[in-house]
Amino acid sequence: MNKHQTDNANASAFPVDTIRAMFPALQRAGDFIFLDNAAGAQIPQSVLDAVTNHLVSHNVQRGGRYGRSVTVDQSVADARTSVALLINAYSPAEICFGMNATSFIRLVSLGIGQMLQERDEIVITDMDHDANIATWLALESAGAKFKWWRMREDGNLHVDDLRPLVSDRTRLVACTVTAHSIGSIVDVASVARIAHAAGAEVFLDCVHYGPHGLIDVQAWDCDYLVCSGYKNFSPHMGFLWGRFETLKRLPTFREDFIPDEPPYKVEAGTFIYENVSGMDAAVQYLELIGRNLAPSNNRSRRDNIVAGMGAIRDYELLLAREMLAVLKDCGATIYGVADEARINERVPTFCFNIGRLSPQRIVEEMAEMQIGIRDGHMYAPRLMKRLNLSMDSGAIRASLVHYNTVEEVRRFGEALRAIIAKLS
Repeated sequence: MNKHQTDNANASAFPVDTIRAMFPALQRAGDFIFLDNAAGAQIPQSVLDAVTNHLVSHNVQRGGRYGRSVTVDQSVADARTSVALLINAYSPAEICFGMNATSFIRLVSLGIGQMLQERDEIVITDMDHDANIATWLALESAGAKFKWWRMREDGNLHVDDLRPLVSDRTRLVACTVTAHSIGSIVDVASVARIAHAAGAEVFLDCVHYGPHGLIDVQAWDCDYLVCSGYKNFSPHMGFLWGRFETLKRLPTFREDFIPDEPPYKVEAGTFIYENVSGMDAAVQYLELIGRNLAPSNNRSRRDNIVAGMGAIRDYELLLAREMLAVLKDCGATIYGVADEARINERVPTFCFNIGRLSPQRIVEEMAEMQIGIRDGHMYAPRLMKRLNLSMDSGAIRASLVHYNTVEEVRRFGEALRAIIAKLS
């Protein structure tokens, strides 16, 4: 049996029906198909229960001496531990909670803007979400200069193109782990090797990669990483990871009574504690997948996360192959990695167009057929320009996660063929 057959065998054993039963929204959706997961995933019952339990049992401010307040302190600490395990952080103290990834990117950029000195160059890409571009470009008034790491025509960033951009003037390389628009996966471990060899730091936007594969800040050797819970099967919230000493050096706003060390110096004001509890439960959900696939009393929580995310990755490659075949059969122009031989370079997020047909019209027709997908510029104006697409029309995006099924992909294909026949 070759690797392709082995991967398919592993994926076919994935307990998708059992998993779908854990998601109330999927059970209540009827015929509706969720294919807009890149804009936010659904949450399992255990996450909903964690949020409800917080709001009912201890919806008070942390830092008090009475029991309910002490429980909030403990729940936040538990969530830091869980998220640290999720991303393989060196310490839970490196996990900072807040509203969303964008606000954390801006927080870090403001701090770095005060520390540029002779290292005043920042490398950014034309494949990223604009949140990981505009926030850095805003430092031009602070003296920052910028170099563009350009996506190649094959739909991905290549580290060979990064090497000549990095020098002893480079302060930071900022890039995505996976493109939220076209699904391409970047070799971020190689990015870190190149950047660190020149004395620069690496900032990773991991928002889109989070639900699709194993995050490992130690293996990637990055310096900062942001993620959003709402794509990772939790409520709306975000978190920032940074090396402890790196965060300690970073200038941030804080009130005088706040300790000048992470995570406290980063978490200005009150964040949404109930959603942090939900994030804790989301990590435990991912652990549960790994634990159920290969029960063992000897595995650590991190081991279960590794097993769960590995199984998710294998299953999603099956979904990606199926969607790729469907889109090609429909004559779609697929942006990003479109060669099945390179399927490992992507997640099952597909951006495409159908000839001259209106993306908006296709998405509206899909909605009438109870299939939720998205159209537009995907918050990536520079990528749209690179792909010769207008900001007004943009492209269509269908995005899958591990609770989607091959049958849903096939139904999507049938709907797309019918829409093409109707509109052509």
